[in-house]
Parts: sequence; C-alpha cells; structure tokens
Amino acid sequence: MRIAVVGGGVMGGTLVEAMARAGHDDIVVVERSPERRAELEAQGRATASDVEAVAGADVVLLVVKPQDVATVLPVLASALDPEATVVSLAAGVRTATIEEALPDSVSVVRAMPNTPAVIGRGMFGVSPGSRVSDDRLDTVVDLLGSGGEVVVVDESRQDAVTAVSGSGPAYVFYLAEQMIEAGIDAGLDPEAARTLTVQTLLGSAELLAGSDDPPAELRRRVTSPNGTTHAAITTFDDRGVGEGIRAGVRAAAARSAELG
Repeated sequence: MRIAVVGGGVMGGTLVEAMARAGHDDIVVVERSPERRAELEAQGRATASDVEAVAGADVVLLVVKPQDVATVLPVLASALDPEATVVSLAAGVRTATIEEALPDSVSVVRAMPNTPAVIGRGMFGVSPGSRVSDDRLDTVVDLLGSGGEVVVVDESRQDAVTAVSGSGPAYVFYLAEQMIEAGIDAGLDPEAARTLTVQTLLGSAELLAGSDDPPAELRRRVTSPNGTTHAAITTFDDRGVGEGIRAGVRAAAARSAELG
C-alpha cells in the first residue's frame, strides 16, 4: 500500500513515524517548506514539494490547515488515483466539501486527532463520507490506529469529538497546572509537586482504562465520608467545577460548529 501524507508538520510527521513503526514503508511526505523537507529526509523519509506526488497513492492523508484545503484540493483532484482514499485531518472541514472537489470514485474520510498521538497514545475520531466502503474504512482505522485508539462516529458528532478529545489534552494539562500550583501553595517544592501530580494523573488514567467500573465508582472508592478527599470533592461541587467543565466542553463543541 502506497501512502502519501500532504503536510509534514508535527501531526503529519507523527503519523508518518507511527505508520512506519507499524510496518508501512512506502510513504511519501508532501511538504513545501525546504527546511522541514530536509529534516524529514534526515530521518530517512521520502519527501516531495508538490502535491502531484500523491499520484499512485492508495491512501492520502491530508494534514494541512483548514484554510489551506481549498488551495490544495484542485491539485489533489488532478493527481489522485481514481480509487484512492483521502483522509482529511483538517479541523472543521466537512467530507461533503472535499467530495465535491474530488472525482466521484475517490473515498473521503474525516478524522480528528489529538496531540498524544506524538507518543503513540492518541485518540482519533473517524467519520466516513458518503462513498466509503467498509474495506476502505477498515484500512483507515488500521492506519490511524498506529498512532493510538480510533473510534468511528457519525460526522454529525465530530464537533463533540473535537470538544472532548481534540481539545481534551488541554483540559488535562489545565488540571495538572492547578494541582501543581496547589501543591506548591501547600508547601511542596515545585519538582515534588510536579512529580506527584504527573504520576497521579498517569496512574489514575491507567486505572480507569483497565477498569470496567465507571469513573464515579472509582472516585467513590477513594472518597471516605468526611475525609480529605470528601473535603476536596465537596469544595469542587460548591465552586461549580463539574458544571464548569461540562460548560467548557459544550463551548468547545459550539465553537467547532461555528468554525466548520
């Protein structure tokens, strides 16, 4: 299978590395920046400066900024193999918009990644367009799975995917910021506060991932009546922390819809 990645920035480069680790070795990266091409070539990657290099590719990953999609699509349309599958990681761009610009035989899949893909622990929300077969969708899921987990959702749910997992790492980092600052306020030195916070978040996430119990039940087990955790959770509730998080996610979803 020949793969072309249009856009060799952080996410494009991350996907290339992930797919290469999974055994895909016929990959070309289309990147216009000479400096970035040189970096990729130093890593042993095949590169090209022109989108026409996608000719003959079975799968094309479109990893460009949303505002650049309109410029790239006409060139892509003239160069694509008639049976190619295009996977767009351009936030907010609908599959219908891309399908209209490409030949009718080309399949289009929309995907929303997140930044932990850089370490192979990413989350991808994938939505097939109107002319994607099950086999082609399975191929896309397998490819993106090289960089983490994949969930298939209806495209009408992509704004929610963006709000929960696309923006989600920032929420976790925000929580980490507050926990570290609180630890310092309580008398810990910054290094100790950071170590305690990071390992607590990491261990808790792994515990949650490996458990069949919902988060509320895992939280209950840590929360003794009138104990220290109870004091913290009660304060969070009094300050509206839970509702604030839910409102923030809703705001992110609404903004995603506006941008789309």
